[in-house]
Amino acid sequence: MTTIDDTDHTPAPPAAVASEAAWDVVHEWYHSAFTGCVLYLVAHKGTDVAARTVYEVFARQRQNRFLPGLRRLGIDGLPAAVAAAQYHYLSNNIGGVSVEYMPESDRKAWIRYRAPRWIWSGTALCGIPTEVSRAMLLGWHAQNGVSLGNPRLGFVCTKQTTDGQSSLEGYYYEYDQPLAPEQRLRFARDEQGPVFDPAQAPVLPDADWPAERVMKARRNYAMEYVRTLLPAAVDVLGPGEAEGLLTVATRMVGLQHYHHSHRLLLGTEPDGSLEGFVRFVQSLATAQGDEISTAPSAAAGGTDAPAGTTLTQHGWRLYPDGQVHDSVATIWNGLLEGAAMAHDGRIQLDLIDRGLAPDPRFTWQARPAAHTRR
Repeated sequence: MTTIDDTDHTPAPPAAVASEAAWDVVHEWYHSAFTGCVLYLVAHKGTDVAARTVYEVFARQRQNRFLPGLRRLGIDGLPAAVAAAQYHYLSNNIGGVSVEYMPESDRKAWIRYRAPRWIWSGTALCGIPTEVSRAMLLGWHAQNGVSLGNPRLGFVCTKQTTDGQSSLEGYYYEYDQPLAPEQRLRFARDEQGPVFDPAQAPVLPDADWPAERVMKARRNYAMEYVRTLLPAAVDVLGPGEAEGLLTVATRMVGLQHYHHSHRLLLGTEPDGSLEGFVRFVQSLATAQGDEISTAPSAAAGGTDAPAGTTLTQHGWRLYPDGQVHDSVATIWNGLLEGAAMAHDGRIQLDLIDRGLAPDPRFTWQARPAAHTRR
């Protein structure tokens, strides 16, 4: 919801339109992976575990991204309530979120996340308990004063879409006295935010934020959710349970989104061929800032299984230093497993080698399946 990461030095593809389309695919791919994993936790582990995981996600994003983001946006010198609200407005706009900013004074500034909600897109909103949305506010909005070194800054929530209301709405307010931890977030359902006036909203300076930078930051915005979620889930559930549950979830997401993503990336329907699937994986990797090389591979052990293609990725934009638990890599790989399953059921994709810190690498073998699997 509220992160900025535009630190990307990968070269842009030659055609600007193709670049934007490819980055949009990555944005949707990782956005869906995040939402799918949270919904899977709600369904299979319950509201408590899902809320604890979401709290960790937003607390970690705030710790890692909030203050650097204020500086990148050039708003770190503003009063605390205004700076926090403007950060949420600008960063979410970059991410493609419908959000509004309504200042009242130096000590009070509103934000409103309008429908359709980005984070719980489509019908996913129907499956998110109120406690999970509240955990997001507790992990981020309620702690902005702590991050800014201002213990008097809190957040007041007036609406939640997960309660069937029209938006997620509230305001940052700087009180006269320091707040206890339990006072940093409160609810006031009887209050109504002002009408949004675009003339009062901040804008990104064009010179500092050209179109390409914004497009890449939008891609990174969605990737950041998965980058934070997977280690948080491993810490909350433990590696074994997180891997067992969320690999199924990411596999489902890859399965569901493959055809749409294939059409946007390659301009064609999946044709069931090995070459078509390999081309998709390479295009997706390039769009997310990675590169994959390929080489023909023979059937293992002299079996009569068909030969295939070896795909090798050196580096991992999602975790450049590889400092994550091995289970995180397994969960992430579920996205490609699901894509292979969706490719007319004719492709088998096996992760045959991987390494993490300090130099991440992945090697897969893709080959025609002898029969429809899974």
